[in-house]
Amino acid sequence: MTAVGDPPRHAPDTRRAPGTRPAPGTRPALRQFLRATTTPAKLRLLLAGLVVLCLIWGGLAAWVVSQRASGANDVVGTSEPLSLDGQQIYRALSDADATAASAFLSGGLEPLAARHRYQADIAQAAAHLESATAAAGHSPAARDLAKLSAGLPVYTGEVETARADNRLGLPLGAAYLREASALMRGTLLPAARDVSAQADAQLTAASGQATGLPLALILLVAAGLLGYVLYRAQRWLFQRTHRRLSPGLVVASVAAVVSLLWLAIAFTVARGDLLQARDHGSAPVAALAQADIAALQARADESLTLIDAGGDDSFEADFKTVEHRLGPGPGTLLTDAVTAARGSPGAGSASAAATAATAWYAAHRTVRSLDDSGRHTQAVRLVTTSGPGHSGTLFTRLDGSLTAAIAADQVVFRTHAVAGRDVFTGLEVGVIVLALIMAAGCFRGLSTRLAEYR
Repeated sequence: MTAVGDPPRHAPDTRRAPGTRPAPGTRPALRQFLRATTTPAKLRLLLAGLVVLCLIWGGLAAWVVSQRASGANDVVGTSEPLSLDGQQIYRALSDADATAASAFLSGGLEPLAARHRYQADIAQAAAHLESATAAAGHSPAARDLAKLSAGLPVYTGEVETARADNRLGLPLGAAYLREASALMRGTLLPAARDVSAQADAQLTAASGQATGLPLALILLVAAGLLGYVLYRAQRWLFQRTHRRLSPGLVVASVAAVVSLLWLAIAFTVARGDLLQARDHGSAPVAALAQADIAALQARADESLTLIDAGGDDSFEADFKTVEHRLGPGPGTLLTDAVTAARGSPGAGSASAAATAATAWYAAHRTVRSLDDSGRHTQAVRLVTTSGPGHSGTLFTRLDGSLTAAIAADQVVFRTHAVAGRDVFTGLEVGVIVLALIMAAGCFRGLSTRLAEYR
């Protein structure tokens, strides 16, 4: 009989006394593989390690490239268009408010040119609002865009009511226009400003993702490790086999060099283009747009002051506040815009805008002097008609210079941003293919040496 706890008679006794070592054949295969002592075993371990390392390199390089390419695509395809839409909405609404106020001063039937400009501003704002809503999706900007969509028809309705009353000579038209301007400044423009700010933040984040250095440094460290391992592997093979070169490892090394050079050139060129797009494109455009919007606000204040016909009222106080913020002068919007545009195609127009602003302020003081002394009609004429030294003429010069600078720098941004994005074309697939070639080369080279021991 078999005692309890004894092994069955038909099964071998696998128990061993404490302190004794198992027979060599009972070691786990993985442990035996990792503790290779013979040359064939070491070759197998080296083969597996190099193949795995090449595949890890390919996966890491492809992931880094995908992150960079995704940021560049976002800059060109989503963030920049949304940022541009936000700026255009803000500017179009500001210009519509200023144009409506200036046209109202003419009394009765406003000038046809002013009417067409106002309609063009509203149409432009509506078009950019539609495209921005499509691009924003469910982002934080969607709420502000919805507010703009709801408020824009209300604003245009109040302006049309003001126009109708003004044609009939009813003083109620001025009240409707002030109410429309209050809606614009209190609701629509803040919402447009928020959309623009959120889009600019998204553009900055996307540009940082496409140009940031940490991922590139990680990839550089991984490339150095891979190169060192390939060098040590070939040196070890030479010491063991006395053969200077292994064709398979040479192919793997060449593929690694090609991969690294392609990555280095692509990252350097793309980063240079995207930084150029930021420094001489989006950055000066944002600064110039802020200055232009402030100028348009001051223009509306100038007209609304005359519409009130009450002298230095709240609109004139707002004009002086905006004048102080707009500049030119240290820390003002125009000076910041001129500084940001330095070295870009819009630099000349930005400097011209600063000069035009100073001349416009002088003309505005003349307007206020005439209005305060009871010569209201002459003051209105300086604002609504063109002529040397007229406020309307000088403001048009200021606005035109800022608009020209913005347009020139937008071309720079678009050109360099698209060039930076296109650099990544085919790179992700390329590094994966090269990593597979590296892995195949390592496998071929070491398998050939391993076959010699059979």
